[in-house]
Amino acid sequence: MTYNSIGLNTFKTEDLANDLNHLLANFQIYYQNLRGIHWNIRGKRFFDLHVKFEELYTDATIKVDEIAERILTLGATPLHTFEDYSAKAEVKVGKNISEDDKAVRLIVDSLTELLKIEREILEKSGDANDEGTNSMISDFITEQEKTVWMMKAWLNETI
Repeated sequence: MTYNSIGLNTFKTEDLANDLNHLLANFQIYYQNLRGIHWNIRGKRFFDLHVKFEELYTDATIKVDEIAERILTLGATPLHTFEDYSAKAEVKVGKNISEDDKAVRLIVDSLTELLKIEREILEKSGDANDEGTNSMISDFITEQEKTVWMMKAWLNETI
């Protein structure tokens, strides 16, 4: 077995870096969706949602950077073109969404997809003894589960 300079199995880190690039692509689509609904939201809830969506896209920007830097830490290259993001992402693109319910539903659906990907990465990072990736992904999951709960409460739905 070959180990890299941070003590991780190189075969397992290659696999994790690929999975993190998949997550990165999906996060970039999620981020762009948030920008779009932030810009286009209308209606009586505009002021509250406009601020909330900005909070979410600011957080997504930080997470995108953390994911890319983790990929680099593992010795790989982060994806960085919209072509790559579109080709690899499962998060649906939300185009011209201005209604509050549709915007919040897009967030819930996007986070649900991100959580699926993150749980797969969490399992692999645990198996690889990759505490750095494990910790980052665990933190993402904790925050996103709470956001899903809050958004579903706003939609008057249960988890």
